[in-house]
Amino acid sequence: MKAILVEEKTQQLFIGETDMPHMGKSDLLIKVRATALNRADLLQKRGLYPPPQGASTILGLEMSGVVEEVGENVSGWKKGDRVCALLPGGGYAEYVVIPAEMAIRIPQNLSFEEAAAIPEVFLTAFLNMFWLGKLKKEETILIHAGASGVGTAAIQLAREIGANIIVTAGTEEKRSLCLSLGAAEAIDYKEGPFHEKVMDATFGKGVNLIFDFIGAPYWEQNIDSLATDGKLILIGTMGGAKLNDVNLGKLLFKRLQIIGTALRSQSIKNKIALTKDFTDFALSKFENGRLKPIIDSIWEWEKVNETHSHMEQNKNSGKVILQIP
Repeated sequence: MKAILVEEKTQQLFIGETDMPHMGKSDLLIKVRATALNRADLLQKRGLYPPPQGASTILGLEMSGVVEEVGENVSGWKKGDRVCALLPGGGYAEYVVIPAEMAIRIPQNLSFEEAAAIPEVFLTAFLNMFWLGKLKKEETILIHAGASGVGTAAIQLAREIGANIIVTAGTEEKRSLCLSLGAAEAIDYKEGPFHEKVMDATFGKGVNLIFDFIGAPYWEQNIDSLATDGKLILIGTMGGAKLNDVNLGKLLFKRLQIIGTALRSQSIKNKIALTKDFTDFALSKFENGRLKPIIDSIWEWEKVNETHSHMEQNKNSGKVILQIP
């Protein structure tokens, strides 16, 4: 089969030939129609984020496509069904194999491109907001990088349970998008410290939950922005991973929880359970339009290097999609 591969010396991507994935008795073989970029792809091609043991070394953490073959122990699926799914790797290819229990049926009102924009970001947001963050109605969440894929998914999920939503984003266009999805406050982080604006927006109380992709540069402001018993969920460290002169007393005084998270390294069992919880909550909302995948742009897979450059320059609002012929 054809797949997008990495030229190790230059870190450039190219379409080449590779082996078909092996299919087990409880699996589905999927003909991929679309995949989506994630920042993990940008790191993996540079050798900075190796896939989990046993996972495909091909980039791509999600896909949408058509069932091509059904394992003999599988029920409920047939050849020709439209599905999307989370992957540990392998999405930048013509075919993938997934455990049948991780397949998500694509609503009729969504295209393959729209469906490919769902699994990684919505499951990440769902995991961190509900499984780990325990966000409840009328509580307040601060979402950094609000116009990112995970950010736009998180805004919508928080809105659906009646939470209050504050985001940070770096352009007027991105802030407007966040407000249109349900954020009550959109802060321009380029204007200076966000902490004071967060406290103003919460009448001095602080927020109950923070989604942070930045890491070290935001640490102190995040801690100061949390309410008593608040939770900081660290999803990434784009700004740096090392801290100096940390005041642990604030964690004790405010009874704060700091949670590190990663979806890719979760066990298959956990991913199956997460997929079921998410689809029970969200699938009907995609069907009726309450939830929607936010797409920045759609590209042919021959232009994969341009798509990576687009994301590396932080030009995207929402998901960047690759069509797989």
